[in-house]
Amino acid sequence: MNDTLSPQSIEAITGYKRPAEQLQELRAQGFYRARLGPVDGKVILERPHYEHICAGGGKPANDAQARPQVRAAR
Repeated sequence: MNDTLSPQSIEAITGYKRPAEQLQELRAQGFYRARLGPVDGKVILERPHYEHICAGGGKPANDAQARPQVRAAR
């Protein structure tokens, strides 16, 4: 079993063929570990991360939307 999703799987998930658009769509869907490969420029998405997010896994701790918001004093 491969530890990353195939290019065909990524295209099916995102609906896009170009890596930049695929990456943007994956990040919009919450796959924050998706990235472009340094050699070929194709999207890399690890299967365990994909399965975790699809199973309802949360956002990373350093995500601005996941952090508590401080209210300004009146």
